Amino acid sequence: MARFIPGGDEPGDDALLERIVSEEPVFSGLIFDVNRIDVTLPNGDPAQRDVVRHPGAVAIVAITDDARICLVRQYRTALDRVTVEIPAGKLDPGEDPLQAARRELKEETGIEARSMALLTTIATSVGFSDERIGIYMATGLTLGESQPDEDEFLGAELVDVGEFVDAVLDGRVEDAKTVVGALALDAISRRLAPGPEPER
Repeated sequence: MARFIPGGDEPGDDALLERIVSEEPVFSGLIFDVNRIDVTLPNGDPAQRDVVRHPGAVAIVAITDDARICLVRQYRTALDRVTVEIPAGKLDPGEDPLQAARRELKEETGIEARSMALLTTIATSVGFSDERIGIYMATGLTLGESQPDEDEFLGAELVDVGEFVDAVLDGRVEDAKTVVGALALDAISRRLAPGPEPER
């Protein structure tokens, strides 16, 4: 059985590299920019790539002591519907991701966490974007009043973790960071669950 080797660590990966020749901005937006990149392919041919440059973001899997997960309901223009997601937000320039996670959790839900730790980091759309989202787990929660931005309209709710994981597995949740957060939480809880008592 082959062992897992991360991208870039396998010696043969060097033969797959594209060499960046130049990069020019083609669009500058409120949240992200789009740059056109000229590259040289591994076979020496030229090519172009359009890449979304994003400052990065954080998302939070906030779990209560009685096994409920905090979710937010928010209208997403790109999909033209309301989605159910874990709390999240983009990083401010130079902002520490852990502090950003604490800030976003409090702003969107009013919740403060005694403990917060990184679960994983995801690259959301590697084919065209450099956006990376750090997904944090928050425990020891204290509930409070949300403080959303003026242009942010959302509703927060607490849902049974098992029920929510079932919704993810049933395909009723599509948001990538939320799916990853829920499945990571489920995997961790299974690993931490006590196993069967050994036979005597």
